[in-house]
Amino acid sequence: MNKLSRRQFLGKSALGIGSVVIASQIPLNLDAGVLPEPVKMPVGFQAWIVREKIGNDFPGTLKMVANMGYQSVEMCSPPGYESLGFGPLMKFKAKEMKKIINDAGLSWPSTHYGMDELRQHIDERIEFAKESGQTQMILSSFGLPKEATISDWLKAADELNTMGQKTRKSGIQMGYHNHNMEFEKIGDTLIYDALMSQLDPAYVKMQFQVAVISMGYKASTYFTKYPGRFISAHLADWSATEKKEVPIGKGIVDWKEFFATLKTAGVKNFFVEMGIETFKESAGYIHSL
Repeated sequence: MNKLSRRQFLGKSALGIGSVVIASQIPLNLDAGVLPEPVKMPVGFQAWIVREKIGNDFPGTLKMVANMGYQSVEMCSPPGYESLGFGPLMKFKAKEMKKIINDAGLSWPSTHYGMDELRQHIDERIEFAKESGQTQMILSSFGLPKEATISDWLKAADELNTMGQKTRKSGIQMGYHNHNMEFEKIGDTLIYDALMSQLDPAYVKMQFQVAVISMGYKASTYFTKYPGRFISAHLADWSATEKKEVPIGKGIVDWKEFFATLKTAGVKNFFVEMGIETFKESAGYIHSL
């Protein structure tokens, strides 16, 4: 996850129920019959944000966020995040968790896992994902120290490739979630670019953390640089003047450009991940697009 401070729109439309439709900002050529292609996917959130509430009242917490305008949730693995607020959810079986999530009006396509739990329990985690109908498993971090070398990063990437081969056989896509550290350099090499060269796109897709806009890196740049390499994204916005996260649409991210490049990137889901105080306004802005 990005940090330790890690929506009731379920309207019907001609394109379906419970998903936001955003027209990509593609230059129009009406004479040629070219129209903007819509982005159609649920407005999601990352459960890490409500980790202090979710263990005490799982159904109530989900309904609270759904009532702000959210339609999907990305969970954190209960055993992998046992000491970080998700331990109480270990009493639920996968299908029980799915029912509680669905009863709150949310879909559940994805969960975050830690590297150690995937090393030790990958078969169990794949079964958990399959039983609950999820299609994505996202590694939240390699857990490498700040002093790690490029060789260390590449070795970890190879390990994830092997895990991705295993999940793919079960019909589940493995993904990797970046933090700020992947957008630092070791010598002249940007760690993120090194990972993109080492990770096998057939087995590992990327989950882009938009919050790296605070470091000057745009999601749309990487979506077009590495087409088809992404599975999802975590959404956040940034105020360059206040030097802090702000609700979606209030910061420096060009959201029309972002949504226009999702298809090129291959993105299937997006999840807001900022302070809960930004959630309602963020959902409202995304729906307004």
